[in-house]
Amino acid sequence: MADPQSFQVFRHLTPVATWLHLALYTCLAVLVVHLSTRLFRFVLGQVQTRGVMKQFSTPPKHWLFGHNRKASRNQEGFQIMLEWMKKYSSHFIPLWVGPFNVFPQCVHPELIKTILGTAEPKGRIYRFLHPWLGDGLLTSHGSKWHRNRRLLTPAFHFEILKPYVTLFSESTNVLIDKWSSVPEGSPVELFDHVSLLTLDSMLKCSLGYRSNCQTDGQSAPYIQAVFELSRLVVERVRFFPFHFDFIYYLSPSGRRFRQQCDIVHGVSEHLIQQRKKALQDGEGKSGEDETGKNRKYLDFLDILLQAKDEDGTGLTDAEIRDEVDTFLFEGHDTTASGISWTLYHLAKHLQYQDRCRREVGALLHGRTTMTWEDMSQLPFTTMCIKESLRIRPPVPTVSRCLTKPLTFPDGKTMPEGSHLTAGIIYSHHNHLIWPDPQVYDPLRFSPERSKDRHHHAFVPFSAGPRNCIGQNFAMNEMKVAVALILQRFRLELDQTKPEPFFVQQLILRAKDGIWIKLTPIS
Repeated sequence: MADPQSFQVFRHLTPVATWLHLALYTCLAVLVVHLSTRLFRFVLGQVQTRGVMKQFSTPPKHWLFGHNRKASRNQEGFQIMLEWMKKYSSHFIPLWVGPFNVFPQCVHPELIKTILGTAEPKGRIYRFLHPWLGDGLLTSHGSKWHRNRRLLTPAFHFEILKPYVTLFSESTNVLIDKWSSVPEGSPVELFDHVSLLTLDSMLKCSLGYRSNCQTDGQSAPYIQAVFELSRLVVERVRFFPFHFDFIYYLSPSGRRFRQQCDIVHGVSEHLIQQRKKALQDGEGKSGEDETGKNRKYLDFLDILLQAKDEDGTGLTDAEIRDEVDTFLFEGHDTTASGISWTLYHLAKHLQYQDRCRREVGALLHGRTTMTWEDMSQLPFTTMCIKESLRIRPPVPTVSRCLTKPLTFPDGKTMPEGSHLTAGIIYSHHNHLIWPDPQVYDPLRFSPERSKDRHHHAFVPFSAGPRNCIGQNFAMNEMKVAVALILQRFRLELDQTKPEPFFVQQLILRAKDGIWIKLTPIS
């Protein structure tokens, strides 16, 4: 028979066990309620989303994959989208990613005007850039974005931009010297070379930093880190499990991403502190760059350090770093895409290339440095650049997440929480706006043919309150690079390589590069 005293232990434990069971059941009940609420909201959201999407013509989709198999983010998917625009809708096409997520594509200027006319935050994909770019203009929203946009606008005043034209010329001439050593008729890949050119210019204009990246290649840690971060972000976007932070940062890619962020931030922080000290020591606005060479211009960092609110409050070191890193990222990659695709189109259409060269020759007469005044004296070259930006916009799509309902001109309304995409590349090929949209025709941008066109038919730099703050900077750099290159070289496509096949990553790239042959012009 059991010892009666042995039950005394259970008597003492019974209240504790009771409370433990009660706590456990309470936690389970809370978890069930939480999951049920999430499930209810999800189902309600799906019912609402599917109800809203019934307003629009939707191409047939797979029950599991949605439109993923057809409307892929490459040139094949782009052609399918153009077919759908003719068959289903030339205004609005809901694209389903899997069975639950829909990303409506607005492909007509009137709808794009409605989206871009708001200051709504950008889509959720941009959060992947946050560890690198912080709360810079690209990723921030609300009062933070409004304040920084106002403080940074003076950095892009034409008086600030004027001396940058000389820096663009300097960087382009480094590229020309490199290409002068290439044996005549040997192919070169444009994107690699031009990306280093634009990064070289951006470092000079933003930080007064002469990196020599064009001659040293990608050997410098900072240059390697910038290119690696761009690659890692694209990899993360394309691999769905990496969308979850706890998975991504446990992976080798996530750890490498953090390492490269540390390198970029370390360089930015060092240069910021160095410049702050120089200003405190009374070196003035022009100061010196990191090599000790006197600077006769205000760079982006100068503007950021001097920016003040009405009450005298300036940007913190972290905010300055975020904006510098954003400027470098947004400026060099997008401009490199614009220059590369323009040179490709001119190599493909020699009649336009020759006309550009005649225009450049008549203006420069052999000068290798361009001036601010030259920027308005290249009308046909500018038309060629714009037509290339129409066909191959560096940023093919822009997304917005609605914080309140949005009503389109036709009366259809998208509810709060919707993710909308302004399909810039599709609108640029909308057959209702552009006759023969896939034909490269620079004369589309002549004054006569442009005057009656919808104001949002051509938006390579976005539009509205969140448009690209540096669009004049970018256009000037493209004009300088294209003009000086055409003055020194005749460009032809390398016929041994296939036509460039574009892919939509963070920017519009060529999958296997753009290969051209160079013939020096004496």
